[in-house]
Amino acid sequence: MTRFIKKTSKKVGLPPGTIVHVGEKKTEKVIISLIDYDENQFQERTIEDIEEVFPLKDEPTVTWINVSGVHEVDLIEKIGKHFEIHPLTLEDTVNTAQRPKMEDFDHYIYVVMKMLYLDKQQDAVHSQQVSLILGPTFLMSFQEQPGDVFDALRERIRKGKGRIRKAGCDYLAYALMDALVDNYFVILEHFGEKMELLEEDLIENPSPEILESIHNMKQEMILLRKRIWPLREVVGSLTRGESPLVRESTGVYLRDVYDHTIQVIDTIESFRDVLGGMLDIYLSTVSNKMNEVMKVLTIIATIFIPLTFLAGIYGMNFKYIPELEWRWGYFAAWGVMIATFVSLMFYFRRKKWL
Repeated sequence: MTRFIKKTSKKVGLPPGTIVHVGEKKTEKVIISLIDYDENQFQERTIEDIEEVFPLKDEPTVTWINVSGVHEVDLIEKIGKHFEIHPLTLEDTVNTAQRPKMEDFDHYIYVVMKMLYLDKQQDAVHSQQVSLILGPTFLMSFQEQPGDVFDALRERIRKGKGRIRKAGCDYLAYALMDALVDNYFVILEHFGEKMELLEEDLIENPSPEILESIHNMKQEMILLRKRIWPLREVVGSLTRGESPLVRESTGVYLRDVYDHTIQVIDTIESFRDVLGGMLDIYLSTVSNKMNEVMKVLTIIATIFIPLTFLAGIYGMNFKYIPELEWRWGYFAAWGVMIATFVSLMFYFRRKKWL
C-alpha cells in the first residue's frame, strides 16, 4: 500500500509554501550534473557547489541542471532563490507524492511527471517523481535518486545528433518528456509478454499461483494508471498553451508525445480488461472442475443408493425371508445388483452425463 499512498501528515498545519520533504528518507549526497551547450560548443560536468551554475542563468546557451535527490531542503531553497522559483513550486518539488501536473508561472513552466522503471528481480514497477522547471535559457530537472532513462538523450547531446543542439530549452524539455513516455512502452511490452504466458498457463492448469500472479498484475496496472492517466492533461495543456517559453515548432513534437500518452493509457485500459477476463476465466475453470468432481461423486452416490437399498433389505436379521433358504438366492441378489448398475450406466450415457 505504501507504493500507492505516501505519508503527508508532516505537512498538516503548515502554511503554504513551506518546503518539507515528503517521501522515503534518504541520506545519500545530492548529485548535481550540468550540461551546457549550443550548436557550436558543449560542456558536461558534475557540480560540487550549486553556485557554480548561477552565472549560466543569463547565458544564451541551453543549460540543463539535473539534481538527483530532493531531500536536502536547504539546497532546493538556494536554487529557488537564485532562479526566482515560487515557494509553492519548491514545495511541490520536494513533495514526492504529487500527481503529474503542469503550471505556468509566466517566467517559467513547472511540470511534474513520474519516471517508471522495472525491477526484474521482484517483477514489479517502481516510480520516482521527476520535476521539470523550464526557463528561457535553462531547464532544471529534479529526481528523487540517481539513475534515470535519459542516458540516450545525453548521448545525443554529446554527439550533436538530430536537432537538439540547434533547438532551445523547450525542445530539451520535450525530449525529456518523450524519453519518460517511451520508457512506459518498454514496461507495457514486458507486461504484455507476461500476460500471454500467463494466459496459456491459465487455460492448461489454473492454480493458486496463477491467481496470485493475476492479482499482482492488476495491482501493477492500478499503479501505472495512477501514475500515467493525469499525464494526458499535462501534455495537452502544454500543446494548447500560449506561453512564449514553448515555441510553435516545439508544439508539433509535444503533440506527438500527447498521442503516445493516449496510446499508453489505452494499452493500460486494455490490459486491465484482459486481466479482469483472465480472473473470470480462472474462476470459471475452477468452478467447472469443481462441478466435474461433484458430478462424478453424484453419479457414484446415485449408483450405490439402489445397491445399498438391496444390501440393506437382504441384510436384515428376520428369520422368515423368502429367499433366505433359496439355493440360488445369493447369485440372484448379485444379478439384480449388476443389472441395476448396468441400467444406471446406460441411462447416464444416454443423457450424456458421462
